[in-house]
Amino acid sequence: MRINKVKINSYGKIKDKEINFEKGINIIYGKNETGKSTILNFIIDSLYGISKNKKGKELSNYEKYLPWTGDEFSGKIEYQLDDSEKFEIFRNFKKKNPQIFNENMEDISKNFNIDKNRGNEFFYEQTLVDEELFLSTIVVNQEEVQLGKTEQNILIQKIANLAGTGDDKISIKRTIERINRRQLDEVGTERSREKPINLINRNIQNLENEKENLEKYEKLKYEVEENKNQLNDEIQNSENELEFLCELKLILENEELEKEKIKIQENIINENLEKINIIKNKIKDIEKNQDNNLEKILEKNKKNILQKNRLNKKMIIIFIFLILVNILQSIFIKNNIINYIFLFIIPIFLFYFIYLKNKINKKIKIERNNQKIEEENQEKIKIEKNNLKNQKDILEKNNSKLNDEKNKIKNNINLKINIEKEKIKNKYFGKIEKNKINVLLNIESINYEIQKCQNNLNNKKIKLNTIELEQKNIEPKLDELSKIEEELVNYKEEKVNLEELNESMNLAKRVLIESYEEMKNTLTPKFTENLSENISNITNSKYTRVKFNEEEGIIIELQNGQYVPASRLSIGTIEQLYLSLRLAMVDELSREKMPIILDEVFAYYDSERLKNVLSYLNKRFDKNQIIIFTCTNREEKILNDLNIKYNYVEI
Repeated sequence: MRINKVKINSYGKIKDKEINFEKGINIIYGKNETGKSTILNFIIDSLYGISKNKKGKELSNYEKYLPWTGDEFSGKIEYQLDDSEKFEIFRNFKKKNPQIFNENMEDISKNFNIDKNRGNEFFYEQTLVDEELFLSTIVVNQEEVQLGKTEQNILIQKIANLAGTGDDKISIKRTIERINRRQLDEVGTERSREKPINLINRNIQNLENEKENLEKYEKLKYEVEENKNQLNDEIQNSENELEFLCELKLILENEELEKEKIKIQENIINENLEKINIIKNKIKDIEKNQDNNLEKILEKNKKNILQKNRLNKKMIIIFIFLILVNILQSIFIKNNIINYIFLFIIPIFLFYFIYLKNKINKKIKIERNNQKIEEENQEKIKIEKNNLKNQKDILEKNNSKLNDEKNKIKNNINLKINIEKEKIKNKYFGKIEKNKINVLLNIESINYEIQKCQNNLNNKKIKLNTIELEQKNIEPKLDELSKIEEELVNYKEEKVNLEELNESMNLAKRVLIESYEEMKNTLTPKFTENLSENISNITNSKYTRVKFNEEEGIIIELQNGQYVPASRLSIGTIEQLYLSLRLAMVDELSREKMPIILDEVFAYYDSERLKNVLSYLNKRFDKNQIIIFTCTNREEKILNDLNIKYNYVEI
C-alpha cells in the first residue's frame, strides 16, 4: 500500500496544499513549525477520522486543527493497495464519515462497515491495521526516540515490551502486577478484610440472618392470607345466604300480601253478604209492612162501607117503619099528637141518620185519604224496595267479581310464588349450601334466620377487620424482608460480578501468560531474529545478535561474544535498537506492505548511523513506501551520496 497524494483544503494552519508521494523514499523537508507534523496528522485523520476526545491532552485533534478563520475544514488523500486498486478519500472533518471513491469515481462509502463511535472503517477492512496499531508501529516520531539519560530505562522497557508482547506499551510483568493490584483493590482475597468481596460477604451474612428472622412473618403472612381468604369466602357465603333469605322473605311477604288481598276480598264479600242479607230483610219487612198497612186500611174502608150500607138499610127500614106506623096510626088511631110526634121524630131521626152517615163518610174519607197516602207510601216503598234490590244486585255482582278475582289469585299465587322460589334457588345454586336453599321457611323463621345470619356476618367482618389489622402489621416486616431480599440479590449479583471479574482477571492473567509463552516460543524468536538483522545492518555489524529473556529483558551480543543488557548501551544505540524493533514488526502487521513514516526520527543520529539506517531502509524495505519528515538536509545529502533515488518535497 502506498500514498499517492494528499490535498489539504484547510487543516490547522495549512491551506490549499497538495503533496505528491512516490514509491520508495520520500523526503518531506521543512523547517521547524512549518507544518510537517500537521501534514502527518492530516494523513492519519484522513484514514481513521479526526477525534474530538482529548485523550489526556489539553486539546483534542479536532480543536487543535480546526481552522480559526472558518475556512472549509477538509481535504483529500489518494492511495493504492498492493493489488494496484486506487482509492480517493474526501474528508469534511466536521462530519463523521468520509466520501470514498474507487478509481472509476464511484462512491463506495456504503460498502464498508460504519461503527457508531469510530465511523466508517474502510481503511481497517482494507489493511487490518487499526489506528492504535498504525501509530504504535508504522509511525515513529521524534518523541519516541529522543530521550535523555534519565529516560533511558523507559525506552529499554519499551523495547523489552515490544520484543516480549509485540506492543511497546505492554509489559507482561507490569500488566500482571497491575491486574493483581486491581484484583486486590476491586475484589479482595480471603485474607483481606475491608475489600469489596469481604464487605459483600459480611453484608450477605448479616442480611441472611435478618432474612431468617423475618421469614417467619412471610409464613405468618400466608397463614393470615389463607385465613383472610377463607373468611372472605365465608363472608361471601353469608352475604349470599343473607341475600337469599332477604329475597325469599320478599317473596313470602309478597305471598302474604296476596293472601291478605284474598282476605280483604273475602272480608268485602262477607260484608257484602251481610249487606245483602240486611237488604233482603229490609225488603221483606217493607213487603210485610206494606201488605199489613194496606190490608188494614182496606179492611177499615170495607168496614166503614159496610157500616154505611147497614146504616142506610137501617135508615130505610126505620123510615119505612115510621112511615107505615104513621100511616097505620093515621088510619087507625088518627091521633094528631102522635102525628106530630111522628113528624117531630122523623126529622130528628133524619138528622141523626145524617149525622151518623156523615160520621161514617168522614171515616171513609179519612180511610180513603189514608189509603191514598198509603198507596203513595207504597210507591215510595216500591221505589225503595227496587233500590234495595238494585243495591243487592250490585253487591251480589261485586261479590261474584270478587269471588272470580279471589279464585284467580288463589289459582295464580301458588304458581307465581313457586316460580319465584325456583328462580332464587337457581340464582343461588352453588353459592350457598343446598340444604339451606331447599328449606322453605315462614316469615317468622326467615326473620330469625336473617337476624342470625346478619349477626354471624357482622362477627366475621369484625374478625376480618382484626385479620386485616394483623396483616397491616405484618406488611412493614414483609417490606423490610423484600428490601433485604432485594439487597441480597444486589449483593449476590455484585458478588457474582466480583467473582466473574476475579475469574476474568485470573483468566486474563492465564491468557496473558499463555500468550506470552506462545509469543516467546513463536513470535519473539522471529522478532529477535529480524531485530538482530536490523541492528546488525544499522550498526554496521557492531551488534549482530539480540535476545530476550524474562530476567533482564533485551540482551545484546557484543563482538567478543559477550551478552550485555540493553540498558548498558549508549542512548544512540538504544534508539537504534528501538527503531530496529519497530521496523522488524512492519511486515507482520498487515497483508499490505504498509508505508513507514518517520517524523524527525534521525535528529540525534550522527552521520554514520544515519547513513547506515538510510542504506538499510532502502535495501531492506524496498517494497515499502518510506516517508521521512525532516528539518535538515542531511538525509538528502546522504541519499545523494549513496546514489539512492528519492522523492523530495519542500514545504
